[in-house]
Parts: sequence; C-alpha cells; structure tokens
Amino acid sequence: MLAPDGNAFNCIQLKNDFLQIEVMDWGATWISCKIKRENGWQEVLLGCDLEDYPAQKAYLGASIGRYANRIAQSQFYLNETTFQLNSNQGKHQLHGGKGFDQKRWNIKSQGKDFITFSHFSPHNDEGFPGNCTIECTYRLSYNLVRIEYTALCDKDCPINLTNHAYFNLQEAKKGCDVRYHYLQINSDHFLPVDNEGIPNQPLKNVTNTAFDFRRTKSISQNFGEEEQLLTQGYDHSFLLNPNVPFAAKLSCANGLSLTLQTSQTAIQIYTGNFLKGTPTRGKKQYENYYGIALETQALPDTPNHPEWWQYGGITKANKPYHHWTNFIFEET
Repeated sequence: MLAPDGNAFNCIQLKNDFLQIEVMDWGATWISCKIKRENGWQEVLLGCDLEDYPAQKAYLGASIGRYANRIAQSQFYLNETTFQLNSNQGKHQLHGGKGFDQKRWNIKSQGKDFITFSHFSPHNDEGFPGNCTIECTYRLSYNLVRIEYTALCDKDCPINLTNHAYFNLQEAKKGCDVRYHYLQINSDHFLPVDNEGIPNQPLKNVTNTAFDFRRTKSISQNFGEEEQLLTQGYDHSFLLNPNVPFAAKLSCANGLSLTLQTSQTAIQIYTGNFLKGTPTRGKKQYENYYGIALETQALPDTPNHPEWWQYGGITKANKPYHHWTNFIFEET
C-alpha cells in the first residue's frame, strides 16, 4: 500500500514488557498504543488501516503544525505585516491547513527505545513566514511515552505543535462512549469559543461551570451544558496551572489511567464530537464521542491575541522551539 506521494508507509514499533507503540513516517503519526494486561495486550489508541490515514479527517494520532488549532479568518498581523494563510475550515485555518499531518517526514535517527522524525517546511508554506525545520521524537520507557517537538525558523512565526492522538481506555478498537471515562484537569481557566471554534471571550474561570475538572469527575457530568452547546461537547482549551505535578488525568472503570505531564501552557480537550464516520481498524466506523483527544499546546488563535503571547504560540527568528509531553499509563 502506498501513501499519496507514491511511496510506502514506514512503520516503526517500540516496545517493552508493559507498553508497545507503533508510529509511522506519514504525518509522524502515533498509530497504536497497547498495554500489557492480565488477558493480553489492550489497544488504547484510536486508529484505522494504514491506507485510510491520508483520507480520514479526524487527524488520528498525527503531528500537527505549523499551528495546531484554529487561526481566525486565516490571517494574523505580525511585525507590521498581515499574513494571509490558506483556509481549510470555512474562512479559518485549522491545524496548519494542509499541514504536517499530510506530509512525509524523514526518519532522522532511531534506537531501541526512541525514534526521531524530521520535516522541512519552506517559507510561505500554507502562508506561514520563514523556513522552518521540525523534529518529532517518540521515546518509550516502562509505562511512559514521551513526545518531544523541536523547531527552528529563520523568521518570527507562529509555531504550535501537538499530537492529535485519541484515547479510549475501555475499547479503542471498536470504540465506545468515552464520556463515561473520568477526567481531571489542573486548570482554573478555560477559553470560550463560538460555534466555529474561534475564541469569542477572554479566558474564563471554571468555578461553578461545567468546565471545572479540578476534581475528578465523569466526562458525562455536565456534558453538553453552557458553552458546549455551540460545539456539541467539549472542544475547548484549558490554561494549565503552573507548577503542578500533572496537567490532566484520564481514567476508566477497568482500572486503567493515563496521566499527562507537559511543558506546554494549555491543553485542548476534544471529546470526539464529530468522529462519526471516521474509519476504524478493519473498515468499520467510529461514532461521535468514541475517543478523547488531549492536545497539549498553546491557546488557539494566539497570533491574533497579543495578550496571550506570554503563554506561547509565537516563536522568534532563530530561537529554538521545544516542548514535550509525557503520557503515563498505569493499572490499578
């Protein structure tokens, strides 16, 4: 089977006694994550057959860039210049347009417990300024997957890289309603958005709202309330509290949990509100809410909000960009 560039997909497996993951060079994509349990290996990552990755629209496990999330009106103003980007979600740009998820990455280096992919994004790629070199490293330790993104651009540019993996700790192969998982987020503020996912208010305190996950609660509790009415569920960014031991924790009744640690300042929580029709492994289809994406990143539309630049999203010319996220799996 061939990718859109006419070459084969290259898949690489990393494994130990507790975890085994599989990644591929198309989109620097995380395509499988299995945990060793009493009854065998359990898949916890949504995925599809290799040939379906280029066509699916859910960004399953893909590396996202140059700018994850949305940029309003597909434009931004920087250094006294207005930059017009390529639109791919109505009049807005989502996940970098025809972004890094749709490109062939090179395998730069690999070892027993890691692999590093690299990609070059030329000046004016999807409208972004500067020549940019990006690297993505997947590293495996006993119960931890670490994803690191680095970038270097020769012009000031919005850069916001993330992985778009969807998790279901109960049933990732066929899918099941992830709203019955439990979630905790170390965040006092979330960002309201309109029905197109564009921020339309300042950061808002989570106190006494459906967005308060500071204590663990079922995702189904308060689901579809308040600002979620515009997005058919959670598709919102949470500004992470500084100096906390973890950013978010997902768990379910079968005893599995996933804890995220990150250098990023925010996390986008997306409950798979529009997953319906996305292919599974084996040519079936996922339904809405069958997976949850926990995307560590800067705030959406930051290029148009200088008041949020303090939280990342704009990288100066020739200044290294570097962020990491740890995905820690545990069984109770």
